[in-house]
Amino acid sequence: MTRRATFAALGAGALLRAQEKLPLQEYQPKSMLNLPEAKVPRARFPVIDIHAHLSWGDSKMSGAETLQPLATAGELLPVMDRKNIRTLVNLTGGYGKALEEAVRLFPPGRFLNFVEPCWARAAAPDYPRFQSDQIERAHRAGARGVKVLKTLGLYLRENTTTGPLVKIDDPRFDPMWEAAGALRIPVAIHSSDPRAFFLATDRFNERFEELNAHPDWSFHGRDFPSNEQLQQARLRVIARHPRTRFLCLHVADSEDLAQVSTWMDKHPNMWVEIGARIGELGRQPRAARRFFDRYQDRICFGTDAVPKGTETPQQIFCDELYEIYYRFLETEDEYFDYAPWPVPPQGRWRIYGLGLPESLLKKVYHDNAARLLGL
Repeated sequence: MTRRATFAALGAGALLRAQEKLPLQEYQPKSMLNLPEAKVPRARFPVIDIHAHLSWGDSKMSGAETLQPLATAGELLPVMDRKNIRTLVNLTGGYGKALEEAVRLFPPGRFLNFVEPCWARAAAPDYPRFQSDQIERAHRAGARGVKVLKTLGLYLRENTTTGPLVKIDDPRFDPMWEAAGALRIPVAIHSSDPRAFFLATDRFNERFEELNAHPDWSFHGRDFPSNEQLQQARLRVIARHPRTRFLCLHVADSEDLAQVSTWMDKHPNMWVEIGARIGELGRQPRAARRFFDRYQDRICFGTDAVPKGTETPQQIFCDELYEIYYRFLETEDEYFDYAPWPVPPQGRWRIYGLGLPESLLKKVYHDNAARLLGL
């Protein structure tokens, strides 16, 4: 065998070894880039995290006024103190007796609680008045806002769990939106999900791993509305109730900041927060930085933090979670993980820091939320 043939044979063997099949879930590539890595253990200014889930209310829409706490205040405070978190907002405080329990477990000062609508009563003839009154009672009990999960638009049906889906802009909810506006408390509203969740879970879907692991998160097919239909329904609500301030969670539609900009220009009562979306913002850092500059008075800091569970590693309440958010906002670091997890949980990409100036950081970390919450 000639020398060339020998080398060719050796090369073919190496190629065969390189082409051995590797399960995708075991693939954990390490970047070869040599880049600065800033450590930001504590936020530069006091923080109001306006998007956390410290409890679950009536998630099954049964009408039960019960609360499922996910942690105690004593378990949360050490992390809050280390990370310079002045206030943690529990959006899912339930309603009725559940809300009263949430206020007791997570008392005002370091914590605030939002009330949730009672979806189990939505089909009742007196629901519009009932829900409006409930918002007022909740406010007297200590609720500092209203939280609307994506239950409305994607899960709530005319007979609670059967029948056609109830639309976000259904007029039966108008008294609720108006009640929040009259009380000057915000409505934190989550109306859609990443666009990939509305597409087929196939080889073209950039969130294939996430949706393959959680097929129930997909809204592709069946009778679900599209992302665009959900967004437009929410916008109609925002337009109909100009004196009510709507905090659109997850940057409203973090994959199309140009479109969100048109909405915010048109609706001054529309605000956004960044919870669980730095994975999207951080891979479009120039567009995101322009967005922060332009709407610096209506962007709030949030993480969507949950004290328990591992299904969403980008949301687990811990020191590392906040350090990544602070690194994203405060530094110009390049190509780093958006979640403290071996494999990127939402999609296989990394993010870039925005390096916001101190004047803007102070607004996003604290002042905007303080103004929105009337603190």
